[in-house]
Amino acid sequence: MTVYLPAVPGYEEAAALLDTAGLAVGDLVHVVEYVTAGALDGYASVSAAREGFLGGHAVPVATVAVAGLLGPGPYAVELTAFPGGGDLVVAHPDTGFHRGSLRVAGGVVYLPGIQPCDAEGLVHAGDFRAQYGYCLDRAAELLKAAGLGPGALVRTIDYTATATRAEYPRCGRPRRELLGGTGADGLPVFPGAAGILVDRPVLAGAMVSLDALASTAPSRTVNPGWSRYETLTYRPGVAAGDTLFMSGFGALEPATQEVVFAGDLAAQAGFVYAGIAAVLREAGLRGADVVRLVEYVTPEGVAAHPDLAALRARHFGRAPVSAVVCSALLRPEFLIEVVPVAVRP
Repeated sequence: MTVYLPAVPGYEEAAALLDTAGLAVGDLVHVVEYVTAGALDGYASVSAAREGFLGGHAVPVATVAVAGLLGPGPYAVELTAFPGGGDLVVAHPDTGFHRGSLRVAGGVVYLPGIQPCDAEGLVHAGDFRAQYGYCLDRAAELLKAAGLGPGALVRTIDYTATATRAEYPRCGRPRRELLGGTGADGLPVFPGAAGILVDRPVLAGAMVSLDALASTAPSRTVNPGWSRYETLTYRPGVAAGDTLFMSGFGALEPATQEVVFAGDLAAQAGFVYAGIAAVLREAGLRGADVVRLVEYVTPEGVAAHPDLAALRARHFGRAPVSAVVCSALLRPEFLIEVVPVAVRP
């Protein structure tokens, strides 16, 4: 059974949390580092801490630049574990921040974070769509090593800069060309997705970075009936095996595609949590089945974020929460975007 742990400040606390959960480093299948600008400036120390913590255990690592943290320290670490560590697949040697291994555990395929770079450095400088397509190609390359195609992807999270917001629709074409598989019901399935804006990239000159998950199990779309998704290259939820992978949810009214409750974090969060609940019901799940929530909060929403604890608990109980500060979100009025994962008990 997969264990999802919340982000904690640094590898020392991550080690303690792992131990408390009765797990060992060898059980890890995925690591996410949420790093601020200060941590990026001193990234060698983060790498050294990670290497000391892992002790040679090969695990996919996603390094995610954030504008800030909702806790102490210059970086936070989020762990996913599976007793025994699943199966390691080595695709190719490490290239910069693109760490070329992946693990398969419990039917879920964990990829490393992907940057638009090769052995010589940044590729397609200044070309947003080309960099986006390159990252998708690298994901496909990794999946090929596991005997899978890009249609196996069940969720993508891309990180771009606020300055590229106007260009963001251009990522639709490479997504449509490269993604989308056939579900267990014979219908086309695009992965869930989230788009987060962070103005300091992990890799200088990168206009996009990509985190992705895939599944070895047949997948199907989960949609409560929101027609807006019919023309998009992502879906509100994708069920594969026992896991429901969901897109990022913001305070967007599906029928009108208008942002609601502008300027009110609590009201936006309530709307978001209700939307997540609708997708859970469609999948035959409950709030108690949510095993991870990642909350991206804009700087304007930070002060009110602690007030969400009771509301969140009413919807999702004690689901592990990782909360970080992004520069902005794709709709300027959004104060929060939430990316959930749920598992059928």
